[in-house]
Amino acid sequence: MTLRVIAIDGPAASGKSSTASLVARRLGWAHLDSGALYRAITLAVLDNLEETAGERGKGKRETWGAQHVVALAEDLPVRLVLVDDVFRPEVAGVDVAQAIRSERVTQRVSEIAAIPEVRHWVNVQQREAVQGHLRGVVVDGRDIGTVVFPDAPLKVFLTASPEERARRRLAERGGTGGRGGGGGGGGDAELRREADVLEARDRADSTRAVAPLRAAADAVVLDTTRLSLEQQVQAVVALARTRLPG
Repeated sequence: MTLRVIAIDGPAASGKSSTASLVARRLGWAHLDSGALYRAITLAVLDNLEETAGERGKGKRETWGAQHVVALAEDLPVRLVLVDDVFRPEVAGVDVAQAIRSERVTQRVSEIAAIPEVRHWVNVQQREAVQGHLRGVVVDGRDIGTVVFPDAPLKVFLTASPEERARRRLAERGGTGGRGGGGGGGGDAELRREADVLEARDRADSTRAVAPLRAAADAVVLDTTRLSLEQQVQAVVALARTRLPG
């Protein structure tokens, strides 16, 4: 049976999750955001370590061991729950879809995601989720087409200039940035700072020893710098209907 997975990868703020969500909706498939699972684990670790630090009066970093992180994810548990064709992250039975977008989680998620044991645990959760959804799943992340689902019949790698991605990220936070190279991003200085942050994240993701960010050899690379969200969604949907008819 053909694996019914569309793998969408790319750097931060390239539009992966927004595109994947809309593509899944157009196709009548489910959407799985791998980043949400990494963020959920990070939230769980931060909350646990803050509690531990408060009880013992010691620093937070004493329990940042890989096995401790995985055990925590299993015990709480951290998991994906399918709700209306969207895999929602939960921690200890609580929906954390909003909480995982906090700045404290954003600052630490790369550190947690770089742990090999954590990546293996997340990959297992994603594969199990997809196996239980026969209609099809659009999965977005940074190593979906290269590591998690290397046999996916359609792999898309989204790119955009750091400046355009910075505009989008600022717009998400309520700034004046826009898509497709238009509009400002809260001022040139703010835009440059955000672009620098994204470029640093790119370097960290692309040079890490485990599952570095890169396009799969057979991925369709789509530069979205001058594309609207609707245009990139249409492009991926057209590819999907060619590669995965029905």
